[in-house]
Amino acid sequence: MVAHDRAPSDETLVKRALASDAWAEEALFRRYAAQVLVLAERLLRRRSLADDVLQDTFADAFTKLETLRDPSAFRSWLFGIAVRRVRRQQRKLAMRRALGLDRSLDDATLAMVASSDCSPERLAELGRIDRILATLHPDQRNAWMLRRVEGEKLEDIASIVGCSLATAKRRIQAADVLVRGALGESR
Repeated sequence: MVAHDRAPSDETLVKRALASDAWAEEALFRRYAAQVLVLAERLLRRRSLADDVLQDTFADAFTKLETLRDPSAFRSWLFGIAVRRVRRQQRKLAMRRALGLDRSLDDATLAMVASSDCSPERLAELGRIDRILATLHPDQRNAWMLRRVEGEKLEDIASIVGCSLATAKRRIQAADVLVRGALGESR
């Protein structure tokens, strides 16, 4: 029986990247680029801005890789960088909207990125959720999206968004109340 090579762990790749191994950096990029891009699209609701976040996230990560305390925690550390980049973009968007300078359309809303076999009723529900999420503070929206859409663990969400576990729970709960209310559900 021939043993199949397993992909190296994040910890191994990070250690190799710290030793200037370009292949390890490329492997980390390939492993997580699609996830970071999807996360940024969903949080920002804009594909073009998500592309910028993706590039900036990996540029930051590889520049600051020596600050990563636990190489096995690369994924949540990387997602934390991505969410901080997203927050910068969200602040810029909020300022542009407040000044009436934002003419772009959101092209990555939940309804727009739903699967093609999604029913019209489900698309309408996703549209209602999108409208509610658009009214939330970005910190609440981001925590809710990480939990309810991305399926992240609460501990990871707290780490990714840079808050306590209790704060992450409060943000998600506040958004849940509004989303459930909009959908006519009670708890």
